[in-house]
Parts: sequence; structure tokens; C-alpha cells
Amino acid sequence: MKKVLVITYYWPPAGGPGVQRWLKFVKYLRDFDIEPVVYVPENPQYPMTDASFLSEVPKDITTYKQPIFEPYRFASFLSRKKTKRMSSGIIQATNQSLTEMLLLWIRGNFFIPDARKYWVRPSVEYLHDILQKEKIDTIITTGPPHSVHLIGHFLKQHNKVQWIADFRDPWTSIGYHKKLKLTFLAKNKHKELEQLVLTNADKLIVTSETTKKEFRKISSKPIKVITNGYDQEKPEQAELDKKFTISHIGSMLSGRNPENLWQVLVELIHENATFEDALRIQFIGVLSKDILGRLKAYGLEGYLDVIGYVNHDEAIAYQQKSQVLLLAEIDSSETKGIIPGKLFEYMASGRPILGVGPKDWEVATMVARTKTGAIFEYTSHADLKNVLLNWFQQYERQDLKVSSMHVENYSRRELTRQLAEYI
Repeated sequence: MKKVLVITYYWPPAGGPGVQRWLKFVKYLRDFDIEPVVYVPENPQYPMTDASFLSEVPKDITTYKQPIFEPYRFASFLSRKKTKRMSSGIIQATNQSLTEMLLLWIRGNFFIPDARKYWVRPSVEYLHDILQKEKIDTIITTGPPHSVHLIGHFLKQHNKVQWIADFRDPWTSIGYHKKLKLTFLAKNKHKELEQLVLTNADKLIVTSETTKKEFRKISSKPIKVITNGYDQEKPEQAELDKKFTISHIGSMLSGRNPENLWQVLVELIHENATFEDALRIQFIGVLSKDILGRLKAYGLEGYLDVIGYVNHDEAIAYQQKSQVLLLAEIDSSETKGIIPGKLFEYMASGRPILGVGPKDWEVATMVARTKTGAIFEYTSHADLKNVLLNWFQQYERQDLKVSSMHVENYSRRELTRQLAEYI
């Protein structure tokens, strides 16, 4: 059986979407005659945890760990709340304090490519012997954090191994990169490191066609799109909410603010007393203060349920019982290739997806192909309103559902089969 070493920062009990991709790959790789060996930090400072993921780690999987030094531990003395929010990728768009601006500047210009860079050298030294001991001939690094890819780069230099670099998100083109207040030198350093990884890895994996096209301009190495996905093991179907719930699962960041949706909801509330009585807007996960402020400004505070972070099993239950599932992405050309991991679980839930995102968003094509909902741009209004009203009328008839197709192409096991063939 072929052995591969998977090097990842996020691993149970880490919570959020970053941990799930490789947890699921590791879960199914043995079905395709590949034995995964996992390397993770011993003492990471995860912004959120979810103990429910621990039960999904194969019991007899070989796992190696080494301590990691993370500067966020010291930054938290200045502002624990702001540091935790920043480490999870949430950057407040407005009303930044001097402390937050200072932390962002330090994060962007001193910790390149990211604040986990100090794990690189000790990991390389430690893993040299592990490669020999385990007879590893393929290593896989997954980022962000993109410093993990540098571990792969240095191991590749001194060992006869195949190195595959997996990008769950783009590197220098991702939206939050502009918010890091990078100097000219820092920007160039990021680009140098990005090119180093893209041109020296033997193979690349990305999660969208858009990122593949972007990387193709930099690298001539093989690039394969393997999206995120959903587990086929479905929990027992939950009873649908009695209210007309529009639910967003996961972090709702500042830039993901669908003002046109809030406007449409206000209009429908004023025009339809039945709609007003039935509407509930649920946020399961972190909600940006900016967006909460806008919702209050529209007078929607009375229709809100801000539930906060829940474990993965609870999140799946909320998806299954919600009437409509909200998906939003930042309105920028840089985000048209961002495919949120929750999209695939949304698809599997059987509930209609209401998406608002940038022009030419890759998600729109996927949702149309699978017939799992409707995606709109931030400028859409009348069409968005018509779809919502139509769905509400179906809800009143207790007939709101989707007739999806081809969703099984995104099952975690099928995606792992594609990964195994690529390895």
C-alpha cells in the first residue's frame, strides 16, 4: 500500500471549514490503497474548536506532532478578542481601532507568509527521519496557512519524494490580502514565496477552476481541481422549521454583506403581512458587527436569531431544517473563484440555496448545474425578490424543496477517489 505524508496545520479538535477537507480525505484514502500518515502541530492556537471532529479521525492512523510557536499568543495580551478574530480570518472593514490596525500591520509585514512560519524549520528537521522511517514517497501540504507549503519545499530539496501542494484558498489574490497593510517589500516577498511553491511542487491541487487559471499563469506543473464536498453519511432528517427561516451557516464576514437582500426582505415585510409574521433570519456562526449594524439599520433586528458557533453535527441539523440556506461572498472579481466549503453540505441538505456573490461567481454555475437553488449578483433586486416570493408561496403550501441532480459528484468519497488517482 502506498504511503503519503499529509502535513496540515488544521486538525481535530480544530473547528470550522479548514479542518474538514483533509480530515475527510484521510478518512477515505485507505479505500483506494493509500495509507495516510499525518503531521500536525502539537499545541496549536485554533480560533475555534469542535470536539465532534475527533470521532472522525481513524483510530489507528499514524500521527506525528511537533510544538509550534505562534506570535498570536503574545498579541493577545494587547487585545485577546481582536487577536482571536484576526487569527480566524475576520478583519473588520470599518471602525478599526489603533490596536487592530497595528496588529494587522505587524501580521502582514513581519510574519511572511503568515504567523505560523516558525513551525517550518523545526518541522523540516523533524520530518527528515520520519520520511525514512515510514518509507514515504509522497508528501502533501495544504494551506492556508501557506507557511505549511514551505515545509514541503524544504523536504523536497533533500529527499526523493513527490510533493503535492494543496491550496484550499488562493495566496496573494485572496480578498483579505489587501487588508494586511503590506509594504512594497512585503508584497514582493509574498509573491516570491508563492512562485517558489507553485514552480517547485511536483503537482498542485486547487478548489476552483478560477484558481487553476490564475496559477496556470505562474506554473507549468500539473494542476487538478478537487473541490470540497459533503459526507454521504447523513444524519436523520430533521423536521422543517415552522417559520420561513433563511439561515446562514458559518462565518459571515464584513465584506459579505448582501444589502440588496436586506432591502428585498424589508419590501416583502411591508407588502405582505403573512411574510412578516413568518420570517426568521438565522446566523449560525460568527456574525460581523458591521453586518449586524446594517441589519439593525434596515429594521430587521426583530427578525434575527444570532445563534453563534455550534459544532458540525448541530450545523448540519440547522441546514436540514431551515427553509432557505443563505450563501454570500464578497463582491469582487478576486472572489469569483472562492467556493465556500459549506456549499456542498448545503447541496446535500436538499434545501434551496439563496446565494449573493460577485459577477461570474463560479458557485453560480455549480448551483445551476445541480439545480440546488438560485445565485444573484449584488446588483440584482427584482429577480431576487421574485424568487424569494415564489419560494415563500411554496413554503405556505408546504412544498418548498429542490429537485437536485449530480450532487453525488461532490461526495467526499468520490473526491478522495479523484485524489488517489492524482497521487
